[in-house]
Amino acid sequence: MAHQLFTFMLPEDEETFVRVLARSVFEVYPRRVPPDWQTFRLTLDAMPQLPERDVYLVASDLGPAHVDAIKRGPDKGFWRIDEVRSPVLFWERSARNEDGEVLSGQLWAELDITEQTGRKQAAPAAFRARVLELSNWLTKTFRKGDPKGSWIGPAAARAVKDEGLVLREDFVRNGRIVVPQGMTRPKAPIGRKFRR
Repeated sequence: MAHQLFTFMLPEDEETFVRVLARSVFEVYPRRVPPDWQTFRLTLDAMPQLPERDVYLVASDLGPAHVDAIKRGPDKGFWRIDEVRSPVLFWERSARNEDGEVLSGQLWAELDITEQTGRKQAAPAAFRARVLELSNWLTKTFRKGDPKGSWIGPAAARAVKDEGLVLREDFVRNGRIVVPQGMTRPKAPIGRKFRR
């Protein structure tokens, strides 16, 4: 089973998150890797170079990034990271929609043996420890979301409270509005139902 956390981060939250990530070695790759991609280590200085939404972070000190060529479709000629064989953390960054709402992102890593993915061995112990340490830091630093299932960065939580920023789930169609736990959730507008 994959280890997955849904998150809401503003740029200030991302900077704090990258500071924690930069304590370890993570090389940056986009979702679809162009043949001429020059990988780089994740640091605060490298943040402007990050892919806009989908980022693969490969723990290159623990193992190489395994890639497969894409042989057909619109991404033909690009490479894709093998998420099962590589010690990789997938980071989908939060983004804004056309209404100015912040859409959820996620952190995802495959750590266990699963028939669905074809993983025959669990992830290396050092990679598992790194992912779980990062997960523990995040769940202690970020606020729980209401409804359950999301984690909200401190800057995003302040913006919800002080500026009325709207956070919306992006992993389901017509995602629900999320607020920091303990805040009053807005009522659904007339004629629109939020999925539960």
